[in-house]
Amino acid sequence: MIKSFSNDETEKLWSGTRSRRLPPEIQQRALVKLQLINAAVELDFLKLPPGNRLEALKGGRAGQHSIRINDQWRICFIWTGANAEQVEIVDYH
Repeated sequence: MIKSFSNDETEKLWSGTRSRRLPPEIQQRALVKLQLINAAVELDFLKLPPGNRLEALKGGRAGQHSIRINDQWRICFIWTGANAEQVEIVDYH
């Protein structure tokens, strides 16, 4: 379950409001991915579908995980127990 967001744009999209800062072409897919994160009770559930490409991040984002929206955009989050915290949509390039 999603417990918190790291930025207003991700939270806005989650609450059903279109974001002016995120590309329109990723918003629907991002919302579906957010729903997957919200429904997951274990981190491993996010390995499916394989297109999510769940990965543990390194460097300045050590301790976070991400799933892909597309080649450029990802949803990053911290997984604690059965919850996702500090969820944010980021341009990873």
